[in-house]
Amino acid sequence: MSEGTCTSSEHVQWLKHQVSVMRKEMKNLRQYVESSVRAHRKHMASLHSTLKDVLDKKQAMTKSPSSSSSSSQSAAGTELSLERGHIRTVPIGFITSCFAQKNGTPRQPAVCSSSRARLKIQSSVFNNPEHALTGLQHYSHVWLIFLFHKNGHMSFKAKVKPPRLNGEKVGVYSTRSPHRPNAIGLTLAKLDTITGDVLHLSGVDLISGTPVLDIKPYIPEYDSPLTHSTLTSELYDQQEVCSESPDNPEEPEEPESLEAEEQLGDGADFSAGCDMSRVLEDLREFLLQGAEDQHTETPAATQEEEEEEQAACESDSSVASWIRKPPVDTLSVRFTPTAERQLADFLPPHSSDTGRRPKFQFLNGPEEAAAAIRGVLSADPRSVYRRKCCSDRLFYFSLDTAHITCWFGDGFAEVLCVRPVMRPEEDQGPSEAPSVSSCQKPSNSYM
Repeated sequence: MSEGTCTSSEHVQWLKHQVSVMRKEMKNLRQYVESSVRAHRKHMASLHSTLKDVLDKKQAMTKSPSSSSSSSQSAAGTELSLERGHIRTVPIGFITSCFAQKNGTPRQPAVCSSSRARLKIQSSVFNNPEHALTGLQHYSHVWLIFLFHKNGHMSFKAKVKPPRLNGEKVGVYSTRSPHRPNAIGLTLAKLDTITGDVLHLSGVDLISGTPVLDIKPYIPEYDSPLTHSTLTSELYDQQEVCSESPDNPEEPEEPESLEAEEQLGDGADFSAGCDMSRVLEDLREFLLQGAEDQHTETPAATQEEEEEEQAACESDSSVASWIRKPPVDTLSVRFTPTAERQLADFLPPHSSDTGRRPKFQFLNGPEEAAAAIRGVLSADPRSVYRRKCCSDRLFYFSLDTAHITCWFGDGFAEVLCVRPVMRPEEDQGPSEAPSVSSCQKPSNSYM
């Protein structure tokens, strides 16, 4: 009896092992098929490009036989290659955010820091999308490179009218207008958390459905000229201290504490000619002198030095004056009592209330929604055309699951109504008609 039991258990273990091997083989086959599909798509794109160039060459030869030599030279090397500037972009994911339409979406991420969104990495790009995000959790912000997919491939111009300039024209490359030769956008978002293959973001200015082409971590030491300038000056000062220190044949003393080592940081890696004990002694004297100066220094002098230091840091970078001081003033935002009651009726996403009260999908309650509404309206989301040429001052936009009705006065915006967004099967049309008014013209710039 015992021998039969032992044989059965061994047989079960053998079957489990076989099942495990089969699963691994199926996974390997699935990955092989997916990689083959990607390679096939790349080859098909290359063939299409080659055929297109051949057809263009034939048409050019038919129209102008005399230019056959030049056209043959231009048709040489028609293969799809990065050297020729050809690139096949594949979205790595699509944004799902609290903004469903262009109307009312912030032009910059800093305008509405409480906005939220999610980005799910496509499984067609990587076999294991979550592996591509390993290590990204150590960063607080990320750059998102995306497509302005709602432009409709409209014509672009060399000069545009940014809303912040209130009608004045500047070159398209001096703005962040979405209407440009290549409709590629760049935005900085705060990375809240990562769950599997999904990034949870905040402070975004993207609408739902935006295709994302790439993700890059934000590194202040590389991406901020002010930080880069400060680090460069500190490194230069450390090198000067090292070069001015006299040679000392004696062995350097060990630091008295770990705090001294931490204060030195990465700059403590001096050359052999530097005297470590001398450096530590100078550091102690500097700290003591700084503590004494802090008590004797007047507040006015301290403020002047801080202003001079800030001006020195900002000397390495500059922006257009109308960015920091635009001719369009920031608007004050207020809510009517009715709008406040309607907004307070919304529930946070994770509420357990199963009643008929509306519920947000992204925003964590009415307070965060109110802050988002103020951020959107204070920057005046209207286009220059609507602001200057339309007598109708009503404005409509959606935020998460809320539809906001407001109107603009002289220097202020007032929220009149906040109601739940109607579902497509419930939408009868007339309630949404004002949002497509004849005076509603898309903004031609995001700056």
